[in-house]
Amino acid sequence: MTYETITFEKRGDVMILTLNRPERLNAASLDMANELNAALDRLDGARAVLLTGAGRAFCSGADLQARSGGATGRGQGSHTALTRHYNPLMMKLAELDVPVVTAVNGPAAGIGCSIALAGDFVVAGRSAYFLQAFVNIGLVPDGGASWMLTRLIGKARATEMMMLGEKIGAEKALAWGMIHACVEDDMLQTHAFALAERLAAGPTVAIGIMRRNIADAMDGTYAQALQREAAGQRRAGDTGDAMEGGLAFLEKRKPAFKGA
Repeated sequence: MTYETITFEKRGDVMILTLNRPERLNAASLDMANELNAALDRLDGARAVLLTGAGRAFCSGADLQARSGGATGRGQGSHTALTRHYNPLMMKLAELDVPVVTAVNGPAAGIGCSIALAGDFVVAGRSAYFLQAFVNIGLVPDGGASWMLTRLIGKARATEMMMLGEKIGAEKALAWGMIHACVEDDMLQTHAFALAERLAAGPTVAIGIMRRNIADAMDGTYAQALQREAAGQRRAGDTGDAMEGGLAFLEKRKPAFKGA
């Protein structure tokens, strides 16, 4: 498949997806959502995903000028864009069997904020910021932002972000517990790739189960979490990685995981 709004590169066991409309600060069109969806369907054996933006932005939000429309169009158009394009992308990111690292350079606004926060590990450059700008144009947060932010930073701070529509810088986002790390801008890609590479070298079947258990635990009960952990442990325990991990422990060496 030929991509027009993203780039797709496999480096070792890491799939690097880059939002690639730098002239528009990587504003998210429906074409971009569709291309990301398609790319995530063809990981080509990748054991981790790194998602970032080209140029000086991660994603400035939905592209209001794109011919194909955006999540912040009028009424029914917004609903259609979300339910047919953006929401499936967000669910795809949430349900991947491999870990996701997002490297946030510059603004992550609107739907771009949601995409950035979909990573298991969100690494931001020091000049990056997160913005829920919907209130400034009379709309409501989308892309799962109201779910994610409330759980990540609590009701009071989520309310501040959504109802005041002010920028939250990377350092503040880190202090709030919204992201994993804040690094110097010129080290962002190196740091994020090293983290993705480390995750890709791990027992990725087990990590995939962890992803789902963590997400489910945010809504379920303690008893349900115990049941999910037991089921996940049964699946992970039958992998070659679990056998290798046990042998490596006994032999006092570093395990060589294969993701199976």
